[in-house]
Amino acid sequence: MPIYEYRCENCGEALEKIQKISDPLLIDCPICGQPTLKKQLSAAGFRLKGGGWYETDFKKNNQKNLHDSGDKTATAPAKTESASTAPAAAPTPPKPAA
Repeated sequence: MPIYEYRCENCGEALEKIQKISDPLLIDCPICGQPTLKKQLSAAGFRLKGGGWYETDFKKNNQKNLHDSGDKTATAPAKTESASTAPAAAPTPPKPAA
């Protein structure tokens, strides 16, 4: 079940509540008793990873999915060169039409 965060607009009280998605939102503040609780937006506390999720999720640069390889050792990402120290790459010529 998700954890929802609420804040009272009257007294500023902040609280977290475990609720079903189908449960009604809380309205009454447990501290001041006023019907001024508002649900807050917050970040999810989990990551979707493993087989079956989009391959592009949580990737950086040209990183490959390592969870399928069976190898439990992680490889260090390749070092990137700055534009001032990187050699200029020759442009790839277009392929002739067949």
